[in-house]
Amino acid sequence: MIDKIKLQNFIESQLSDTDCYLTNLKITPDNEITVEIDSDTAVDLDFCISLNHAIEEAFPTDEENYELEVGSAGLTSPLRIPRQYQKYIGKEMEIYAADGKKYSGILSAADNEKATLTVSRKVRHEGEKRPVTEEVEISFPYPDIRKALYILNF
Repeated sequence: MIDKIKLQNFIESQLSDTDCYLTNLKITPDNEITVEIDSDTAVDLDFCISLNHAIEEAFPTDEENYELEVGSAGLTSPLRIPRQYQKYIGKEMEIYAADGKKYSGILSAADNEKATLTVSRKVRHEGEKRPVTEEVEISFPYPDIRKALYILNF
């Protein structure tokens, strides 16, 4: 089985001079390797192909038999690392929290520890008959996020 740390370090070295970054690396017991990358701008097919060839050259299949798939994180893929969240600041998101609740709103901030979502909530103030809608910011430490998705609006 291919050493995941060696492979990850190799991939990250290949991406270091680009605006691309590794979002997910999965190696199954059957040696099926899935490499998912993202970019601050865009990932094109030619880049995925060249990364695939570089991996195959550095980790020859005659030494270790494996199946390799290199692809980009699609718009419908869940966000996995803080850099992806930073890319989507100002965009509509859905966050599924560890407490089982789903939150929808605008991603207003993201750093290396947490993501902040601005959501609309109905709040009833004391002495008022009807609730009013207010914008509230909710911060989610990354370990408390089960899944985060960019909302596509057409």
